[in-house]
Parts: sequence; C-alpha cells; structure tokens
Amino acid sequence: MVKEKSNLQIQIERFISSEPQGENSNDFCDLALKVFRYQAANCEPYSRYISLLGVDINSISDVEEIPFLPVKLFKSSVVYSSVSKPEKVFTSSATTGMTPSSHYVSDLSIYKLSFKRGFELFYGSPERYNILALLPSYLEREGSSLIYMADQLIRWSKSPLSGFYLYNYAELKETLMKSMVSKRETLLLGVSFALVDFAREYNISMPEAIIMETGGMKGRGEELSREEIHAIIKGSFGVKNVHSEYGMAELLSQAYSDGNGLFRTPHWMKFFLRSLSNPLRITDDERGGLNIIDLSNINSCSFIETEDIGIKEAGNLWRIPGRIQNSEIRGCNLLLS
Repeated sequence: MVKEKSNLQIQIERFISSEPQGENSNDFCDLALKVFRYQAANCEPYSRYISLLGVDINSISDVEEIPFLPVKLFKSSVVYSSVSKPEKVFTSSATTGMTPSSHYVSDLSIYKLSFKRGFELFYGSPERYNILALLPSYLEREGSSLIYMADQLIRWSKSPLSGFYLYNYAELKETLMKSMVSKRETLLLGVSFALVDFAREYNISMPEAIIMETGGMKGRGEELSREEIHAIIKGSFGVKNVHSEYGMAELLSQAYSDGNGLFRTPHWMKFFLRSLSNPLRITDDERGGLNIIDLSNINSCSFIETEDIGIKEAGNLWRIPGRIQNSEIRGCNLLLS
C-alpha cells in the first residue's frame, strides 16, 4: 500500500532531489521555517519544549531563531509529527544500563531517498562499487538505521561481492582480494573498532579503495582518537585518506568526510554551532555545541541539539572531535542536566 504524503513532505523530497544551490539557499530557509511551524503544532514533545522556553512561534522568522530539541529527549519521549502509524522504529546503540533513543519513522521512502541521494552526491551511483559492510556491533542488535542504509546500498550496488561481515575477517580479506581485480571500485564501510582489529591482523595494499569508518570505539576498552584510528587503517591498507560517515539514529541524513576528519553535509542538512555557555544561542564562534537541521526528519523533529562538539572550518566543512565534556558545560547548559 502506497502511503499518502503531505504537500510539505513532497516539497522536501523535491528539494532533496534537486541540485545543490549553495550554502545560504533561500529555498532551504523557507522550507525549514515551514517544517518548524508544522512540527511545533504536531510534535507534542517539541511543542511542549517550545512552550517551556516561552518562545512565540509566530515571532520566528529566521532559521537561527528556531529552537533545537535536545537529542536526549528521544530517549524519554515519542518524538513524532505524523498522524499515521510508524513504518519503522530505529533505535540507537546504548551501553549496558543506558536507555537507547527511539526514532519513529512514518515513511521509509524519504529515508531511502535521503541516504541514496546523499551517497550519490558525494560518491556517485552505488553500482560503481563493491560495497562491503564490516558492522558487527550493529548487526548484533535490532533497529539500527545504519544497517538499514548499508543493506539498501548493498542491494543497489547489484554486485555479487557486496555484503555484510561480522567477525569473519578471513572471508572479508578474500573478498577484498577479489574486489581488487574486479571492474568496480571498492568501498569498505566499517565500525571503527572492527576496522582497527582487521587492520592489525591483515595488511592489504588497496590504495584506490575507499575505507570509511562510522565511529564506534567507546566501550571497547581501548579508546583511540580519530587520528590514531585513521593512522592504523592507512598503514594497513595503504590509502592516503580514511573517509568517515556521520549519522545518528535520531536523523535520516548523513554527513561525509573524504579525509582529515572534515565533514560536508548535503543541501537539505545543515550544521550550526550553539554557545557552550548558552545552549539557546547560535554562535559565530569557531567551536561550540553541534545543532543540526535535517529536513528529511519531516515526520519527527528536524531541529536537533546534539551532544557533540562542532568546529567550523572554511566553507561547508566541519570537524566533529567528540562529545561535549562536563568541563565544557557552563551556565544555561546546566538547566538541561
């Protein structure tokens, strides 16, 4: 059964499918304000949060004035804007004893459009690649949006060499060797700890391959910085750069880095920095808390206040060095504890 889409969702899907218009697109701003008013009226947790802040919805005329919902509320509330039954509920990974976030998705078609279009913008058609996914910690649980995305990309690649890997590193090595002599490019997508484990066990010179890490060293005993992780991977595979994917269970879009930890967003997803001393204020500082607008989140909440640090570089380039530490939380941030 084809799900009926709202006019606003159709507008967003057209925008996602359109060509990028530059960093300060008026179309993006206009759509973001429409989405804000829709979600302020239809997403109960977001509406309640806006009310607690004392914000007059009608006074918002610029995207930087829009309140961003703290991402931790996805752990305790149903952040949902649609009247239809959710088609899927994605959940975040969580350490023992912690509550995972839940992202209720009313229409998987907009998620598929978002991650396919994002991939094509940065890497071209999936059919160019043998796509190998080394994602053991995600495969071992239910509800991963990353597994859903990787599975679809593998299907779209239409390659017999594409597929998932758990801890069968020897089999992965054999497939990588076959991929090297195929007519397709190789893309190895992996959670960081598994890529590091594989790189320490095998040395395979694949300088033309794309090795892409998705993060994920926390709780594995050994804590390595992104620079240390990339150095190990580069040494094993002989690649000049290690690519990275930045996504969250609470989002339906991804930012990508083709090296040096510098991320770019697609044109329907934008990063902003908030002051660490006042989480309600967008700042022009080079460093701050990372806020995200993801227009593809039309049926949940598109305005997310993450717990990550962001660093603005020239143009649409961003560094995300890690989580905000307690020592960096000051002033008004304590109200959200």
